[in-house]
Amino acid sequence: MKKTWKGMATASVIAMAAALPAAAETTIRLSTYVNEADIRYDGFVHFAELVAEKTGGSVKVEIFPSATLHGWSEGVDAVQGGVSDMSWIPADERLPCYRVTSLYPTAVNLDGQIEMDAAYAALVKDEAANVNLVPVFNSNYSYDQEWWFEEPIADLGDLQGKQVRSIGPLVSMMIETWGGAPVFVAPKEVFQSAERGVVDGINMGVATYSSWKLWDVMPYMVNASLFYGNIQYMMNKEKFDAMSADEQSAVMAAAKETEEWLKPRYEDWVDLRVGTAVLRGGGQAVSISQDQRMALIDGVQGKWDEEVNAACGQEMADSIRALFAQHAP
Repeated sequence: MKKTWKGMATASVIAMAAALPAAAETTIRLSTYVNEADIRYDGFVHFAELVAEKTGGSVKVEIFPSATLHGWSEGVDAVQGGVSDMSWIPADERLPCYRVTSLYPTAVNLDGQIEMDAAYAALVKDEAANVNLVPVFNSNYSYDQEWWFEEPIADLGDLQGKQVRSIGPLVSMMIETWGGAPVFVAPKEVFQSAERGVVDGINMGVATYSSWKLWDVMPYMVNASLFYGNIQYMMNKEKFDAMSADEQSAVMAAAKETEEWLKPRYEDWVDLRVGTAVLRGGGQAVSISQDQRMALIDGVQGKWDEEVNAACGQEMADSIRALFAQHAP
């Protein structure tokens, strides 16, 4: 049988199509407040590559940095409404237990952080499902959530009326307990707020602080290590459930592998940024003593536990505190 050029062309097209990677059937729009200078952005790129590899290209992750899709407090609304498919989730009242425990005043040993964060995510999973969310990616807040001021202060526990940037209800309560006034400022707006004197101090993660070049406006850091912190990235549950079981497993496996890949790189990157700020002469980093650290934690933990008990229920509250106790220094 004679082959026509049309037949040969069709066969060539079929062969070429078979050789190409599969087109993505699902696209996950991942929103993050971190910018592209931040090591955590590299982590999201790694996550996206792993998802594509593990799903054979059927799931694609698109990354939107620098809060380009929505503001700091709008994570739940953005994911529920389809503005993004996965986002950081702040202290939202629709997640009452997560709201008061995603930042919790306690000292933790970070050697087992990956396991601790996974256990915490499992504890708040049902609450997240109630508002159509699935916890996917754990953050590294425990390592670097600290305090900055323009000049040295004698005592973090005596803020003497200073206005200090807060990221949520726990931090606001701490600032008020220590005699300061909490002020909410979104990450992208902190530089201008500090430069213009809107705030006298800043509570923020070192990575975010360094990425937004804030050492130039408030160079004095108090390293206190007062928190367990896990501001999670959660995905729209309907979109997650619409993926196949294999795709769901691939996304969750990619998230865990990324956390393991990112942890040492993140810690090294943070340490280098602090060291660079100090060595160049513009920054100072002072660590409080262990006794001061525990006194500051003890001074707020009992009061905060009343909030935790009310929001989580006694059984869940006890389970979360037991998890932190397992990972105490």
